[in-house]
Amino acid sequence: MILSAEVIIRRLTTENPQEKLVITPYGTECQQPASYDLRAADALLLPRVTCTLVPSLEWVELPPDVAGTIRCRSSYGRRGVVMGAGFIDPGFRGQLTLCMTNLGHDEILLQKNDRIAQMILHEVRNGNQRYNGSYQDSRGVVEAKKG
Repeated sequence: MILSAEVIIRRLTTENPQEKLVITPYGTECQQPASYDLRAADALLLPRVTCTLVPSLEWVELPPDVAGTIRCRSSYGRRGVVMGAGFIDPGFRGQLTLCMTNLGHDEILLQKNDRIAQMILHEVRNGNQRYNGSYQDSRGVVEAKKG
């Protein structure tokens, strides 16, 4: 089940640590009916035919019963941008490193705070395990880990 805006907002404000969702800084303009728009943390250039790692402005903490999928916003997809590595395990916390590849005809300049991706949050039934991998507590761009 995909979480609606109403459920996302409720989980952002709950005091129950098993249900608590964190998105910081949260922007009401980023809340969509069934997703949350992630913003660029920095201004960067997306050169043609290159995968660029882009840090999200938001720090995200998912509870054990929520996972996330990241999709490119359609306005960038229409310009030829595709996004890879778009899954967030339950229990992840940190800034997200977005893998954006520009397959379009022109370089694309991202400004800090531009809404660049959609995070779709999903219920994980009977979720009781938390992510504990090498990307936990990520800050800024995090390059691929070896192994």
